[in-house]
Amino acid sequence: MKSVGSSLADLYDDVFMPKDLREAHRANDRAVLRAYGLPVTITESDCVAELMRCYEALAAQ
Repeated sequence: MKSVGSSLADLYDDVFMPKDLREAHRANDRAVLRAYGLPVTITESDCVAELMRCYEALAAQ
């Protein structure tokens, strides 16, 4: 699949996502986990919940 001219839906399809985009997302995910001191084994839903708790704490200040 070509990424040039692809829609976001095409690019983010789990089956057809280009390898370089998938690798970039994984690297970004690892960087975010390190920045927030979260384990690399955390589930996506637990990660989102933890990031929302951080956001809510900041927003309440």
